[in-house]
Amino acid sequence: MIMDSEKSLILETQKWLKKIEALKITPKTDKGKEYKTNIEAYIKDSKYFLEKKDYVRAFEAVIWAWAFLEISKDLEVIGVK
Repeated sequence: MIMDSEKSLILETQKWLKKIEALKITPKTDKGKEYKTNIEAYIKDSKYFLEKKDYVRAFEAVIWAWAFLEISKDLEVIGVK
């Protein structure tokens, strides 16, 4: 069964929100604190957009949260468990 794109966006956004919220993010530096704040802001934004039924922006926000997370890990400014 093929899902419509709206339902698919909702499910993907929820999946990635759940995964990122399950992580324990620990800043290692001041820049890490700044990046953690950005990650948390994008998570909050994603939830807000989900509530407003703006599914494209909700998905974009969670993807930005993940981008900040991955970059922060690569720069070794945060630790993740």
